[in-house]
Amino acid sequence: MGRHGVAETLTGALVLVVALVFLAYAVAHSGRTAGAGYALQARFDHIDGLAVGGDVRIAGVKIGTVTDERIDPKTFDAIVTMSVREDIRLPKDTGASITSESLLGGKYISLSPGGDETDLKPGQMITVTQSSVSLEELLGKFIFSVTSLNGPKDAKSDGKTDSGDPAQDGKAGAGGSSALPPLSK
Repeated sequence: MGRHGVAETLTGALVLVVALVFLAYAVAHSGRTAGAGYALQARFDHIDGLAVGGDVRIAGVKIGTVTDERIDPKTFDAIVTMSVREDIRLPKDTGASITSESLLGGKYISLSPGGDETDLKPGQMITVTQSSVSLEELLGKFIFSVTSLNGPKDAKSDGKTDSGDPAQDGKAGAGGSSALPPLSK
């Protein structure tokens, strides 16, 4: 083993040190904070796609993290607990909405600070909320509205019948015109 074993051991140790340095750098610059900040809560009808660990943002800038999600057993609303940075003081009338990052991306909580002079205290509830919008639900409503506008397609729905008389059927020919509907009596 001698000298050859020592060189391999030193190389292995160097690789481990470099890997630990990369790991420490990645953790330090990941944007995650371990419990820093104060807790706030918000109540939503539904929180489709929002996950624990999701961002809390103001004007697109991350200021906190979603730390807990639970159901209120009496109202069946979703109660979300979030941690907000200590240096961010939010007015009591701050609004919270669940927003999509993109069509394929996750969701986050977007906070809109109000103008109240009183600030929210740790543990307090944000009362002005807007639940997440389900893309599937919106598409379903759109498709339903488009199909209901078109209506059923059958012989009776277009107002034309085939009586055998071109003048009465609105067809061009002897005494009939396809551009004008027949006169009613």
